[in-house]
Amino acid sequence: MNGKRVTPILRIFAEKKAKEFYEDYLGFSVDWEHRFENELPLYMQVSSGNCIIHLSEHHGDCSPGAAIRIEVEDIESYHATLHSKAYKFARPGLETTPWQTKELTVIDPFSNRIVFFEDGK
Repeated sequence: MNGKRVTPILRIFAEKKAKEFYEDYLGFSVDWEHRFENELPLYMQVSSGNCIIHLSEHHGDCSPGAAIRIEVEDIESYHATLHSKAYKFARPGLETTPWQTKELTVIDPFSNRIVFFEDGK
């Protein structure tokens, strides 16, 4: 096998809350949205740079409470940007880990944990 990319799928329950969190707070862009019919569950892709995440309202795609790690550059600036937005549901701290990374962790409105990290080596 010659793997190329991993695209995590995270479970969501409400389009408005998902967009408020991923677009407005985290700064991702919505690349596309899909529904089989107007009133059926949403499946969409969000991205920031080379990072791509799929978000799904379909119950069979995944379970809430997943955890993913996203490597970023200049995590201190990203941390400052998140704090400047004063999002009332998250105020992540910045942690230096024993394994030489700087990390900030946020929990989305659907209990998915996203750890942004920068390698300190």
